[in-house]
Amino acid sequence: MQDAFTLAGVVVAAFLVSIPCGYLRQSYRKFSIPWLFLAHLPIPLVVHLRTMAGFSWKVIPFTLLAAVGGQVVGGWYKRRQKHGRKAPKRQP
Repeated sequence: MQDAFTLAGVVVAAFLVSIPCGYLRQSYRKFSIPWLFLAHLPIPLVVHLRTMAGFSWKVIPFTLLAAVGGQVVGGWYKRRQKHGRKAPKRQP
């Protein structure tokens, strides 16, 4: 039971750490150097949290999905702030 709570904490932390990076990433052209940097910035912290919690590589899909979800939510929030209630899709 304790492992389930610890895993949930790591997943939530991965999500929360990725939100600011997704927010900032919306300011840059897609696939530019700063865009890629911000997309990968939370990954070392998430890996550190996972290893410090004692989890093996088997929980990587959960933390990866949470990190991607945080990036998406951060980008959505930035677009919503910029364009009002109806946020348009990101242009390539």
